[in-house]
Amino acid sequence: MIGARHFAPGGVFRQVVLLAMGLVLLIPLSGAGEEYSFDAAETVKKPYSFGGYGEFLPVFADLDRQAAFYKLKFYNHGLPRTTGESNLKLQLEGSYEKGIAQLYGRTNSDFNNTYQGWDLDTRLYEGYLSVKPSASLDFIMGKKVMKWGKGYAWNPAAFIDRPKNPDDPEIPREGYAVAAADYTKSFEGSLRTLSFTPVLLPVATDFNGNFGAKKHFNVAGKVYALLYDTDIDLMFLARGSKPARYGLDFSRNIRSNWEAHGEASFIVSHQKNVADAAGNDSRTTMDAKNFLLGTRYQTSTDAILIAEYYRNGGGYSHAQMRDFVSFVDTAYSSYLANGSDAQLQKTLASSPNSYGAMNPMRDYLYFRATRPDPFGVLYLTPALTSIVNLDDGSLSLAPEVLYTRITNLELRLKATAFLGSPGSEFGEKAADFRLELRARYYF
Repeated sequence: MIGARHFAPGGVFRQVVLLAMGLVLLIPLSGAGEEYSFDAAETVKKPYSFGGYGEFLPVFADLDRQAAFYKLKFYNHGLPRTTGESNLKLQLEGSYEKGIAQLYGRTNSDFNNTYQGWDLDTRLYEGYLSVKPSASLDFIMGKKVMKWGKGYAWNPAAFIDRPKNPDDPEIPREGYAVAAADYTKSFEGSLRTLSFTPVLLPVATDFNGNFGAKKHFNVAGKVYALLYDTDIDLMFLARGSKPARYGLDFSRNIRSNWEAHGEASFIVSHQKNVADAAGNDSRTTMDAKNFLLGTRYQTSTDAILIAEYYRNGGGYSHAQMRDFVSFVDTAYSSYLANGSDAQLQKTLASSPNSYGAMNPMRDYLYFRATRPDPFGVLYLTPALTSIVNLDDGSLSLAPEVLYTRITNLELRLKATAFLGSPGSEFGEKAADFRLELRARYYF
């Protein structure tokens, strides 16, 4: 939640998109102040739409001062055992249609108060122009979330999307600036639909800069088929800012209330940084094979069960994670003894893309169960979510309850416990327990 103030993207593209967004957001205000009168023309679909939500999210955390990631992140802050933060979010969304063209934009603003003080981060999550010269052809230019993959918690084949947060996979994400097209053809017979989506994704210092290596014009593509009532995608990303990779996914309804899905990806010459217990860094290169298998089942009482197994072929082993934790402990002891934080700073800088990444190890199991209106209590939906690291036996366990009695208002209370032995992924999280209350109002 903490970061430098930033607004993306940059350059001429940013100015064009911001101007377009401003027009989209101002359109709904053009009729303000007029007296109401019935007009049959008002029932016709309007060419514009506007909406969004505001959110307040206070968080309480019980920290673990003996954990590796507490020592790494907070070694010089002296935080108490318990701490809290306040988060405010405003997400605005608007679109405008004219003939064959549609302009769409979505912004996200986070205003947070943490142990480091107040911080404001505003970004353009999506802002693109879609032109459809025919029902089967669509051209897209701008910043967009492509939503590749069929997985709920993870998407190993989503090569040009930012990764989901498995703790809350439905959180809206920021897209990348792309130029894309989508051509769809329908058929009679076992092959019902076939479509092709080529994508161009340029990367420069201030343009898609966090996608990968700079000064590359990345080429990706996806072929979709509805074959024998099964959704199938084949994807690729050519070598450029990232190593070349290839993937596929599928989704099929076994019954009307039971769905199965999966994804697989193959990454050529995947590079991984490994630190031993003494802090010596090495880089290994391997062909990484990743896959996911999952299912979604709805019971006769409308309870929804989701389960997924994820294999991260380029992830760290249990022994490699233990070595990393051992090194952090040694570096922290050295900092206490002589005041030098050079080793901790070096490790902290590389951690978000390695050991500190979301689910950096190899084998995971995800499970989520939701049950609306239990025992006849309307507008109440309890849920339970767990992510288990099958390599070291650690896990997160998150019960929650969602209340929607008031129109357009969601209230969610969620608690998350991180459980595991020393040296395990969840056992070395900075916090043992986290409690949050989310109030979100849609408009």
